[in-house]
Amino acid sequence: MAFRFIGNLVLAGALLISTPACVSAQQAFPAAATNAPAPSYVEMADLVIGAPLVVDATIASTTRIKGAEAAAVPPGFVRYYVEADVAALIRGPGAIPPRLGYVLDAPLGPGGRQPRYKKSRVLLFARPVGGSAGQVQLVGPQAQRAWSPELDALTRRIAGEVLAADAPPVVTGVGNAFHVPGSLPGEGETQVFLTTQDNRPVSLNILRRPGEQPRWAVALSEIVDDAAGPPQRDTLLWYRLACSMPRQLPPRSTSALEPADAAVAQEDYRFVLEQLGPCERQTAPAI
Repeated sequence: MAFRFIGNLVLAGALLISTPACVSAQQAFPAAATNAPAPSYVEMADLVIGAPLVVDATIASTTRIKGAEAAAVPPGFVRYYVEADVAALIRGPGAIPPRLGYVLDAPLGPGGRQPRYKKSRVLLFARPVGGSAGQVQLVGPQAQRAWSPELDALTRRIAGEVLAADAPPVVTGVGNAFHVPGSLPGEGETQVFLTTQDNRPVSLNILRRPGEQPRWAVALSEIVDDAAGPPQRDTLLWYRLACSMPRQLPPRSTSALEPADAAVAQEDYRFVLEQLGPCERQTAPAI
């Protein structure tokens, strides 16, 4: 047992040395407090997308890391080497070891009390450590989450959306925008093409009629479906748009339009952003 204990501490030190970027990222932001508000869809999508491994696990043991390996721990935090027993693999390869080890920087409680995690059920968002079977690296400071039925269900839903064959592409920017005025004042149609990571088509289509609220839809193919509509909030398509689209159309997107048409295209684009609503995060995205 003593040999295993010493070996774990040596391995934890190796993890810190081999993964400075992750450790630095963990120190840059406070870890999630137990009484913190429930994370939003955006925050959980950040974690799921950023984590090759998503695991439902129960913490078996924690060993405090001291000395040189804990020199960079920020004030008010304590560093642990954690071992957790896997209950379910939510996202990842076909098989992983039944027990995982990782480094965690955890906030101290009132009066400097060290947190106790043993037997706690958690959701882990991590990446494998090359050459170290059973060792993982949390993708960020918020990547160990206290398990709850609601959080588990949300995590599984997002993982299903991300891994679906028809998952919406990653939006990287805005391409060209076009506006065609109608025959009546205040009537017209705007189409805005978005750029994507894998070059799949995505376009926004905004239709204006006199005396009516503008209507808009998103198309994920070259053909615009007249029955399509806006994405439902707190879905992966909504996330891809709300969290990736720039706050205004770049000038190059409307450079081929007449000034009046360009102004309407800008207005229609702002309307879409307002309808999508804010992409709100309490913490930074997973690294």
